[in-house]
Amino acid sequence: MRTTRIAAGAALAFLGMALPAFAETPTLTISVYGIAQDAYKKDLYDPFEATCGCTLVVETGNSSERLAKLEANKAAPVIDVAAIADFNALEAVRKDLVQPIDVSKLANYNTLYDIAQDPLGGHVAVGYTFYSTSIVYRSDKVSITSWKDLFKPELAGRIALPNITTTQGPSAIYMIDKAEGGTTPDLKAGIDAIAANREGVVTFYERGSQIPQLFEQEEILAAVVGRFGWANIRKLDLPIKWATPSEGQTGGMNVLTLVKGTKNEALALKFIDYWLSKEVQTRLATDLVDSPANKNVEVPAETAESLTYGAETAASLHFIKPADMLENRDAWVAGWNAKVTQ
Repeated sequence: MRTTRIAAGAALAFLGMALPAFAETPTLTISVYGIAQDAYKKDLYDPFEATCGCTLVVETGNSSERLAKLEANKAAPVIDVAAIADFNALEAVRKDLVQPIDVSKLANYNTLYDIAQDPLGGHVAVGYTFYSTSIVYRSDKVSITSWKDLFKPELAGRIALPNITTTQGPSAIYMIDKAEGGTTPDLKAGIDAIAANREGVVTFYERGSQIPQLFEQEEILAAVVGRFGWANIRKLDLPIKWATPSEGQTGGMNVLTLVKGTKNEALALKFIDYWLSKEVQTRLATDLVDSPANKNVEVPAETAESLTYGAETAASLHFIKPADMLENRDAWVAGWNAKVTQ
């Protein structure tokens, strides 16, 4: 895990003179994903520091390792605000690692889409970005209108699916299960459909960055990806489209949480509110860092094409309930290992 001090406090040289003491610069420590940190520094961290006259300390890593650090420091928290996946946030709630957010202190709370305002209940988190997951495909080679179309004969040996252990893995299985008429929380119908067609899958990928190269080399004609990876795929000089399957698209959400026992609650709330503001969310959307959770954000059509954007899109997403994720993911992995990776 990497820790970066974004701004250093001003040094005061004492030239043998007795000078009055100066108050220490307030410091806020945040825990975030490691991606796009240069853009976050430009669009969020530096402007906030200029506004608050404070210092931000940024710790990065994936959700699971940062959650583990919160738990390890439960008795003496070192983090004030954590940005994590919604199901990891629920896990933090169950481990008594976060505290409710006083949303009356958030001027931008009511500007969020409804799905982002209180995604876990009890105001223990607010969504700052969400994204869709769907199928991208070579429109000159195949037509895709359903999740079942992944297993068309003409796509055998030409598709890429996310591994179960990735963020997109459960989302892909969830929608395939829905298309197959699944009714059980173990997603058996979806896992069975993938298992029956596993010989036709080029790779169960671990990193979304693999997908553009696979398309470019014409090893695949279709893949399941998160919207945040669409911008790089669109850069390819190939006729690739984003599918809108009849069963819909699934979605994921990242949230901001207030760590229990923080000694900087007031400053933490100011930072959360600033992150949710139209100004910041517009900058991050324009730089294709995050799809905006603030419904007042407006971006050009070309930018919107690379994002999960707009009220209609937000309302159409099928989210896996965080509780369902926590309570069933071990069973999903077990089913996957028994049937798909055997």
